[in-house]
Amino acid sequence: MQIVFYSLTILIVSGLLALCLNRFFKPANFIGALGAISGCIVGLISLFIVYNNPASAVLTIPWTVPYGSLSLAMDNLGILFLFLIFIVSALSALYGMESLRCYSGKKNIGSLWLFFNLLIASMVFIVLARNAILFLLAWEMMAISSFFLVVFAGEKKAVAKAGLIYLIATHIGTLFLLVMFGLLGNSSGSFDFSSWKIAPSGFMPSIIFLCALIGFGTKSGFMPMHIWLPETYPAAPNNVAAVLSGVMSKTGIYGLIRILTFLGMPCSWWGYLLIAMGIISGILGILFALAQHDLKRLLAYSSIENIGIISIGMGVGILGMSTHNPVLMVLGFSGSLLHVINHAFFKALLFLGAGAVLDKTQTMEMDVLGGLFKKMPITGISFLIGAAAICGLPPLNGFISEFLIYLAAFKGILGAGSIVFVSLGIIAALALIGAVAVACFTKVFGIIFLGQPRSVLSLEARDPGILMRISMLILAFCCFFIGLAAPFMVNGFAVIIAEVSGTQMMIEYTLAEVIQPLRYIVSGSLLLYGFILLLVFIRWLLLRGRRIESALTWDCGYAKPSPKMQYTASSFAQPIVNFFKGILRTKKHASKINEYFPDSFGFKTETADLFSEKVFNPMLKSVHDLTEKLTWVQHGQLQIYILYILFTLLALFIWKL
Repeated sequence: MQIVFYSLTILIVSGLLALCLNRFFKPANFIGALGAISGCIVGLISLFIVYNNPASAVLTIPWTVPYGSLSLAMDNLGILFLFLIFIVSALSALYGMESLRCYSGKKNIGSLWLFFNLLIASMVFIVLARNAILFLLAWEMMAISSFFLVVFAGEKKAVAKAGLIYLIATHIGTLFLLVMFGLLGNSSGSFDFSSWKIAPSGFMPSIIFLCALIGFGTKSGFMPMHIWLPETYPAAPNNVAAVLSGVMSKTGIYGLIRILTFLGMPCSWWGYLLIAMGIISGILGILFALAQHDLKRLLAYSSIENIGIISIGMGVGILGMSTHNPVLMVLGFSGSLLHVINHAFFKALLFLGAGAVLDKTQTMEMDVLGGLFKKMPITGISFLIGAAAICGLPPLNGFISEFLIYLAAFKGILGAGSIVFVSLGIIAALALIGAVAVACFTKVFGIIFLGQPRSVLSLEARDPGILMRISMLILAFCCFFIGLAAPFMVNGFAVIIAEVSGTQMMIEYTLAEVIQPLRYIVSGSLLLYGFILLLVFIRWLLLRGRRIESALTWDCGYAKPSPKMQYTASSFAQPIVNFFKGILRTKKHASKINEYFPDSFGFKTETADLFSEKVFNPMLKSVHDLTEKLTWVQHGQLQIYILYILFTLLALFIWKL
């Protein structure tokens, strides 16, 4: 465990050194990035040491802070999440070493690396913490450091607004976590995790679960607690957005799973609630993603969709626990945990790919891009792999995790009672999510990378430097590798599921049954890869030694096709958006045509967030109106304020007596 402290020390010290060199861009950028990469590598080494020597996985140090000790531990669940944190953060830091050069002479980069490294360190502390006070301190450090990263370009009004929304939302979630930890501590008389084991009776476990769901769900981006997410991800620097979406959002999933280990046998309605929230988040998330024109905003809504899929898997696992159905429990939790891994890799890849496009074109507006595949082939191939993976297309990693959740739902159909109808709903929801996801990312890749350039912004684009390309290619390789290594990876979830469920009943047996169909999938994937390579080889043989020329295709009478003849993001998505217009409420803006042969015509769509427009904005307006009516208590006189304090102390004294 001590080697983890070396990792944390490297992260914090390198961040402070980068801050001290704030006025010197190159050394600050180099030291900050190198410290983040080195700290993550040392952290990965510590995971292998602890995995091979579990006795070194616990560390307790006396602490003068009230209500507990500095208690740290690393179990199999923690190793999984720490592995993702270190891998994605290291690759994002490597990417950032090059991509952040755009701020040279404009911003002091040292502060960004300080908060970036603090963000990594705080996420590590969250996973290691075995005391509520330490957990909350790390949680708050994560919130503050990520806030300063989001507002790094705070001179833009949209960025400042995004930072404010994020800060408010994350602290509302923290308020529920305070209540949750207070209830857990009060029921056991201690704030150490080791003493927490709530009896599965009465209302207390359900109240604690609901507080955990709201508190951690806000950080993960469950609908309707997601309103900060579409604003924050587009505002953050490119490498920071990859960390926020890839791993920081997973700390909420980790926290929710960790709390389940303290609550004993769950209630069935917990599983139903998670499944319902997952279906809502998945369907609405991908529908709102489809309607977006800004690439980063689209990816942000897509993150909500994938968090929904993770939630569905968790709900199925909890339902299996509560109904003593080990098949549902194992397949649900396995699919959910594997999708946590998959989403960390392909979403980080997509955000890094989007960052490369932004770095070379200076825009995220899809309708002014186009034809980038010829200009940026490495970025295009990497983005295509990430897009195929997030759509759940075989043989990539996204397909495997969704396959496990599908399999759990099909097994649920063979059950009895309400589980049958819930399973049918899960299958229908996953099918709809997958279909819309394919349409969404077909739009993204086709509009941005295919066709002709729609503006001069795409003409001078080229692939980014070697460090950015390496980061994207490693993540793309991970998407392939997990898809092919699935039969060997699934067995690793047995110990984690046993930790979460508190039982080992039929876990290994159920996973052994899953391995065979996964082997068929991998075999089919290898045959597909082999067939593609064979076609490439045949093409090379046929074209070897021949002159290759390019010319315009037959164009139906159009002598000179122009970019205006291509689909736009709005026109591509219009049929699906129109079908769901009752939910999306897309506003259309078109210029009026008053002549037979108009010189120009404009059409634009705008889709606002449903929950922001209909729920949170009216709620905030009501709060604002109420506070306006209470401004009379602010007299500006010191004596009055002292009197307020006196009355408050007197009221507390009477209440205590």
